Amino acid sequence: MLSLKNLVYHPPATPKPILQQINLKLAPQELGLIVGVSGSGKSTLLEILAGLAERTGGEIFWRDREIMSLDLQQLAGIVFQFPERHFCGSTILEELRLGHPELGTEKVMNALTEVGLEKIPLNKSPHSLSGGQQRRLALAVQLIRQPNILLLDEPTAGLDWSMRIQLAQLLAKLKEHWTLLVVTHDPGELAKIADRCWTIKEGRISEIEPERLVNS
Repeated sequence: MLSLKNLVYHPPATPKPILQQINLKLAPQELGLIVGVSGSGKSTLLEILAGLAERTGGEIFWRDREIMSLDLQQLAGIVFQFPERHFCGSTILEELRLGHPELGTEKVMNALTEVGLEKIPLNKSPHSLSGGQQRRLALAVQLIRQPNILLLDEPTAGLDWSMRIQLAQLLAKLKEHWTLLVVTHDPGELAKIADRCWTIKEGRISEIEPERLVNS
């Protein structure tokens, strides 16, 4: 169970907090969806949960144990918006092995199979893949790390409608084994597979029934 209690993020350079009194609970193997416009604080929240930014107040718990920033880097895996821009490997195999040079072929293939890329040649360039395949590869990169929770920032951004549907289907499959927290400005297909949903506005979140987002 991921639990946030009165989480606050107020950097010294900003006149008011970017995140204010965030309370949130997400059970294992649930997909949580946070919906808000650009600048509402949703990406900042993911960065804090990934241990990339330090909260200025409140508490973060995983399975009743309070988690610090260094622990969060081990707990969570984050897939940024447009993750293909961050690819560094010249081949798919090289991309998956970055930081894991000892990684065996079996683990590589297991990760690719989980995201539906098992038939892609390992010597293929990540930049030659389609947009949807690149998002899948970015997920595989994180799955290799075996995080407890997957964080996704605008995973459907820039994809056409058919790729959005395929990605939503993949995330629905992944939540059978993983806990996922997704932020987006466009709930679309994602609201249909979400177990819990929140809206975020000016750094404050409110829980909302998924059905309301689907029908909105």
